[in-house]
Amino acid sequence: MNHQLSHAYAVCRGIARRAAKNFYYGFMVLPSEKRNALSAVYAFMRHADDISDEPGDKEQKRQKLTEWLESAKAVFAGKATDDPVLMALGDAQSKFKIPPDLFEKLVYGTSLDLEIPPASGDAPAILCSTFADLKQYCYYVASVVGLVCIRIFGYEDSKAEFLAEDCGLAFQLTNIIRDIKEDASMGRIYIPEEDLARNNLSAANFSAAALADRGQVQQLRPALEYEAERARKYYESAKWLMELIEEDSRAALWVLVEIYSRLLKKISERNYDVLTERVRLTFWEKMRVLSRGFLLRIA
Repeated sequence: MNHQLSHAYAVCRGIARRAAKNFYYGFMVLPSEKRNALSAVYAFMRHADDISDEPGDKEQKRQKLTEWLESAKAVFAGKATDDPVLMALGDAQSKFKIPPDLFEKLVYGTSLDLEIPPASGDAPAILCSTFADLKQYCYYVASVVGLVCIRIFGYEDSKAEFLAEDCGLAFQLTNIIRDIKEDASMGRIYIPEEDLARNNLSAANFSAAALADRGQVQQLRPALEYEAERARKYYESAKWLMELIEEDSRAALWVLVEIYSRLLKKISERNYDVLTERVRLTFWEKMRVLSRGFLLRIA
């Protein structure tokens, strides 16, 4: 690897280390070549996310996302670049034969929140009518990430693709449950309307005033528990996926699944109280998972 490319990957690893609070623990138990590739993918996604999240005109943000994607596609086609993220990404895409259309889907996923309709009054907008709607959203923001990851992990059996999509869905459902208060404050609710109605809930239950009421935890618990049970079923796919990816990548997948499933378990142990404080694993809890991951890697 030449010095310039080595520096580009170092930049991407730095971005991943600073920003990928859960994912980076999985990166750490991969062989260096695969760790570099995943860091490049993450850095590319991080920049797209930052564009979507920055304040400003939605059309301008869409234009910036289009330009970021087009720059990546030009690098995939062989154009030279001085951008360290795109340089590393181009090398990773070529080395691991990642289909370029997956990057188009990743960027499209980051743009979905730009389509959120304005909230009605004080209540946030419910973005999905059905679980099928939510699943489609999760496909672009999470399952596609799984499809990119398994290209780097390595696999031969095409069933790995369906299982990777399920893993991404499990992770995203966990995030949705954990972040319900934060998302509501930004005017969005991802739990499907049909699931809320099943539990006699509506957008009004997620207004700032409602979420400030301690009794609201009891109201929301059945709906959150319902989504958590869905997530647990999708986590089951990880056990099968583990057998289909290359042996030197299995510890990384185990670490990722263990961190996210432990997060869901912690939410459950708190009786789905995600309103009082943000539920997270401590640094030492993550380090224990990482230590076991390293042991699995060398076993």
